[in-house]
Amino acid sequence: MKKIESFGFEPGEVIYSKYEIVEFLGKGWEGEVYVIKEMDTGIEKAAKFFYPQRNPKGKASKYYAKKLHKLRNCDIVIQYYAQDILFIEGQPIVFLISEFIEGELLSEFLKRQPGKRLNPFAALHLLHALAKGIEDIHRLKEYHGDLHTDNIIVQRSGLRFELKLLDLYHWGGASAERIHDDVVELIHIFYEVLGGKKHYAKLPPAVKDIICGLKRSLILKKFKTAGKLREYIENLEWD
Repeated sequence: MKKIESFGFEPGEVIYSKYEIVEFLGKGWEGEVYVIKEMDTGIEKAAKFFYPQRNPKGKASKYYAKKLHKLRNCDIVIQYYAQDILFIEGQPIVFLISEFIEGELLSEFLKRQPGKRLNPFAALHLLHALAKGIEDIHRLKEYHGDLHTDNIIVQRSGLRFELKLLDLYHWGGASAERIHDDVVELIHIFYEVLGGKKHYAKLPPAVKDIICGLKRSLILKKFKTAGKLREYIENLEWD
């Protein structure tokens, strides 16, 4: 099997007279993601192309597709449509087609905010939306596994955040430890969007009580699940 480090598809390139490459979105350990357009309908979708060496016998792509399908009713998860294959130098390249979400990464969204951070009230609304979305995933005995500001898409913000998650980790079942990892990562995201260490000292006590000094044991003692975190936020009282 020849190792492929980059597909290098260019805008306008056509695959099997079915899909046109519109835009490169990004790459990760497993492969690359592009915006593609269906030639027949003109509808834009997202496609994740797996590097063959990271997807032996289609195992990774199949597992990922099944996980997305299982979570299809979770509002925070991107909807999976289909799997297809193209051949490059005789090698089968699996790609998964899903809905294309317009919005921006949370990391980019933060750069546009005053001071490149959110105020405590906005940060709480963001955390609530994330906790609720992760709670839905955990309820189906699944997990994300790699939550951070570069794989959360902000579609809409304000009093209510509308979010979508990218790159769900897909190896192994949702053990208690992996579910706990998701909860701890939620708190780390909350800390980051508030400005991190530079602004921590000036945060309201109620907000610091959620962050728990970023100590895993304290976080999990207070919030054993994403659902407990959601409930805590909904019943939060300010001094």
